[in-house]
Amino acid sequence: MSDSPETPDNLHPDDDNVISYEGNSFRETPHNIEAEQALLGAILVNNEAISKVQDFLEAEHFMNPAHGDIYGACRKLIEKGLVATPVTLKPYFEQEEMLDDVGGAAYLASLASAAISIINAEDYGQIIYQMALKRELIQIGTDIVNDAYSHDLDTTAGDQIELAERKLYGLAEQGSSEGGFTSFLNAAREAIEVIEIAKKNEGKLAGKTTGFQSINNHIGGLHNSDLMILAGRPAMGKTSLATNIAFNTAKAFKEQKAAGVPDAENKGAVVAFFSLEMSADQLATRILAEQAQISSQDLRKGKLKDDQFYNLARAAQELEDLPLYIDDSAQLTIGGLRTRARRLQRQKGLSFVVVDYLQLLRGSGRGGKGPENRVQEISEITRGLKGLAKELNIPVLALSQLSRTVESRDNKRPMLSDLRESGSIEQDADMVTFVYRPEYYHQQNKPDEGTPEFEMWLQEAEKLMGKAEYIIAKQRHGPTGTIILEFHAEITKFTDPPVSDDYLPEQF
Repeated sequence: MSDSPETPDNLHPDDDNVISYEGNSFRETPHNIEAEQALLGAILVNNEAISKVQDFLEAEHFMNPAHGDIYGACRKLIEKGLVATPVTLKPYFEQEEMLDDVGGAAYLASLASAAISIINAEDYGQIIYQMALKRELIQIGTDIVNDAYSHDLDTTAGDQIELAERKLYGLAEQGSSEGGFTSFLNAAREAIEVIEIAKKNEGKLAGKTTGFQSINNHIGGLHNSDLMILAGRPAMGKTSLATNIAFNTAKAFKEQKAAGVPDAENKGAVVAFFSLEMSADQLATRILAEQAQISSQDLRKGKLKDDQFYNLARAAQELEDLPLYIDDSAQLTIGGLRTRARRLQRQKGLSFVVVDYLQLLRGSGRGGKGPENRVQEISEITRGLKGLAKELNIPVLALSQLSRTVESRDNKRPMLSDLRESGSIEQDADMVTFVYRPEYYHQQNKPDEGTPEFEMWLQEAEKLMGKAEYIIAKQRHGPTGTIILEFHAEITKFTDPPVSDDYLPEQF
């Protein structure tokens, strides 16, 4: 039996991250002082070395604070077009106590004299960066443990998990060294791959299906990394249309997967529906009403005949394994939404997000109150949704309200200028669409019965009955225009119109 103290199973004395001190072993904070010295020396000898690391390396990534100060000073001088050498840096550090701890201004000269070349500057930078990430991971892990041990009644375990995920994803995003320029050759290759896929489809659906042939024909489906806005005034049916698209896309995914279509070629999608206005059961009631062909109002009141209840049960059974996931959390932040979307993609392969609606999302909460800050908050939200679409490489459909100025016009058909609270919605979106039901406004202008005006009104009402316009007001990759859909108010369902429809859309 050895007299020496036992070492824990997960610690080894010969490990680089473990230091032996008077017979005891403990973990050392990840760092590499030699790499920091080598990089600083290379920069001081040849300022071109900083160009190899400045895209991802920051002063706070250095373990030694004095090294971080030296790196920061070098960056400032070089960015101003000056030369960073021990001589030019000396005035900046003559009163710097932190530099005295490592040898004063003479330390700068020793760094430069010990430098060999700048060939490995990027490698040194990556080592420093990776060590900094590991230190941050340790800090996050420590915070997670401490938070879990705390007895804060206002914070649930779920809240702590969400906060931990947010911190981890924030760490993964900040200061990434994988960004920067892409050569035209690589960009062209990616473009050719997309074009090749479209050619294989023979001009048919390029993106994911909306379930509406008329819409698919004009926009080519739902495209990855696109942010699409669907806006409308209350009672126009924008939530119904978004629900229809979400259901159609999820159903297509399920059917094609059952037929053996690979996920990469599947024209459906695993859908996340963030319902900030309606509860999950209300949304599910709408979908069940659509599929069972039963009035949603009758469903809520329980007015069902036996055959209707049978149809409802059959529809519910068919939808059991539909890849449609609903989150009805109130007061959700854009950060929380992105965290949940990432999690669902990791767990279920999320490939389409619907948000109903973006004005109910909250920003980071850093701004104050007032119209100007609300505009900034909406801008933050739309940028976050566009960032989510690009990051997860999926389409994102966000519903939006329109301002009340629509109601003050004779022509109630919406325009881009009607988007509520922020021009950034139009700016950040790849596509902006509106849903408009002229029948709704026509009903509000009903004249007295028995008058000549009433007969004319009645004729127009019959023509407009059940008609809805899907207006494409902006599309980065295609034409604008109007598509006519049928709206079945009782079951809140949109469908493609019959082919022989005399209510023609505007020309594209």
